[in-house]
Amino acid sequence: MMSMSSAAVGGGFTEIGWAFNIGVSSDYGRTDLSDHAGEVAAELGLTGAGMALFTAAAVDEVCRSECGGVVVDATVGVTHPTWAADPTAVGREWTPGTINLVAQLPVGLEPGAAVNAVVTATEAKSQALMACGIAGTGTASDAVGIVWPIGAETERFAGPRSEWGSKIAKAIYQVVWGCARKAS
Repeated sequence: MMSMSSAAVGGGFTEIGWAFNIGVSSDYGRTDLSDHAGEVAAELGLTGAGMALFTAAAVDEVCRSECGGVVVDATVGVTHPTWAADPTAVGREWTPGTINLVAQLPVGLEPGAAVNAVVTATEAKSQALMACGIAGTGTASDAVGIVWPIGAETERFAGPRSEWGSKIAKAIYQVVWGCARKAS
């Protein structure tokens, strides 16, 4: 499958064979994330390139949402929300709390549309948090992954007013809103 993501391992625009969320403790301090993801992949019998997201949120409490063929899996930890443009946060100690989102599409995306899909997902996440009354646009370590089958017919657009961007936005909003309400 192809992917566009902000994942710590396998991020960017790349071909992957697997994707998963790695549960870590709130005092997780490893910096060799690719090695850690490789260890977990080997334990699972996975080989090749993949996408690994890391979170201190409960990975066994994954929330799922679907909208018109878009399937989103999310872990939502909102104990330490932040504002993206908070000038007082610079230099402050980082505290865990992670919202990881992986959206699976049945269609392919051109590179620009893939970037736009990540932006659309991020906007929908922030909108859902605001609707829940959570003061922040996310957390300091959120990640978004968009994946689709190799060889699928490609779409040129994935903004919130495009066919597939609208579906991404709705599914992300639903899953973050539902999961955040449970978590907060």
